[in-house]
Amino acid sequence: MEVLDNDASARRRGTGGGPAPTRRRKRGDELRAAIHTAVLDELRERGFAALTMDSVAARAHTGKATLYRYWPSKIELVVDAVESSMSQIDIPDDDGDLRGQLLEVLRQVASDLDSPTGVAVRHLIAELVRTPELTQAIRPHMDDPVIPPILEVLRRAAVRGDVHVTALTPRVAGVGPYMLRTHAIISGTPIADSVVVEIVDLVLLPLLRGYAVPPS
Repeated sequence: MEVLDNDASARRRGTGGGPAPTRRRKRGDELRAAIHTAVLDELRERGFAALTMDSVAARAHTGKATLYRYWPSKIELVVDAVESSMSQIDIPDDDGDLRGQLLEVLRQVASDLDSPTGVAVRHLIAELVRTPELTQAIRPHMDDPVIPPILEVLRRAAVRGDVHVTALTPRVAGVGPYMLRTHAIISGTPIADSVVVEIVDLVLLPLLRGYAVPPS
């Protein structure tokens, strides 16, 4: 990964400037973390529409030129901040229990939605719903990190014969996470564990059982 550098310190080195100021400049991972934190704070407090490169730079105590050096626009900056700050979804051990594995993955999703990053993501999702043109602009830049772990759970279940291979689609894998995010936006967090259990028992498992060999 390219090391981020504050534009002010970069100018000093480029011009062979005088003594360094007493205030230490952030660089590398520290600067990236400060920028990501600033982006998430802006999303929570002001929303995507009001977020600007200037406001993020001011919060992160860096220059706008630094942001544009690494992120061409605020869409790329927001996507990078959100994706880098989200917790990794762990794939459960394959113990042969499809229900248990689905519960384990969705409980991680529910926990993430209650985190500071999750709050920012919920604000962003709500804004995407209200602004279709924003959805079209940001969708090509963002992948759902929950889909691959759930697809892996479903793939292993298909190998065991628990579900049909036709259920192995991103749309099916996304049903649980989409329902949890909608619940979090409408009803807030924390999400009760009973909600996760209901989604698995009353929606996902019946849905998966409904898939069969397509007619020839």
